[in-house]
Amino acid sequence: MPEGHTIHRAARDHQKLFVGYKVDVSSPQGRFNNGAKSISKLECVAVEAYGKHLLYEFKNDQFLHIHLGLFGRIRRRKLPIEEAKGKVRVRLVGKTHFVDINGPTICEILDEESKSKLIDRIGPDLLRKDADPNKFFERVISSRAKIGTLLMDQSVVAGIGNIYRTELLWRQKIHPNILGKDLDRSQLENLWNDARALLEVGVKRNKIITNFKKAGSVNADSLNIYKKKKCPGCMGVISKIEISGRVAYFCVYCQSETS
Repeated sequence: MPEGHTIHRAARDHQKLFVGYKVDVSSPQGRFNNGAKSISKLECVAVEAYGKHLLYEFKNDQFLHIHLGLFGRIRRRKLPIEEAKGKVRVRLVGKTHFVDINGPTICEILDEESKSKLIDRIGPDLLRKDADPNKFFERVISSRAKIGTLLMDQSVVAGIGNIYRTELLWRQKIHPNILGKDLDRSQLENLWNDARALLEVGVKRNKIITNFKKAGSVNADSLNIYKKKKCPGCMGVISKIEISGRVAYFCVYCQSETS
């Protein structure tokens, strides 16, 4: 599943392509014909990301809401239009480029009220200037759930996926099984600040980078322990556990469960 930096990068790029222009919207696959017709040929006034949700606002106060889920993909191409590749749920055509969105989990039209309800369900987005970290701190400290679970809960904090979860907890020396209530304020502040910094790098580089010692060299690995066999900190063997249906990697020495 694309993580938060991917969606924010798409929002930033699509703002340049569509905002201020009348956008031709269609559904080559056919499953979104009615929704596409309701916004096609209208001016796009904003494109925003909220965590892993992408929202295109149109002049008629309607919003195209996209959530890619596990299998969704966004493809951007320069005009002229090419034949649709695969099952393209929705296609947006601007002045210079077109964007195809394949296989999203959610592709729907929202009004202002529905959009507000959606945003209210999403936790503070690390990449948004209006994000309130205190909401994240309060939710975690009051929870008996594992921090490895809470970081992936988009109602607690928005934008973190499985790779960032693994890398963040290793960088902060926190075991994924430690309960949220057992973390102190300074640990949570460090988690928030580190996550925000890493996601900002991800948006800028269009890639998840957490290993800055190697990321600058040619063909170097940009991650520390995700899907790795050895910990770069202590050279110990990397372990893995399943949390909420996803595999989390950790070092039993650098991330003690009892510390």
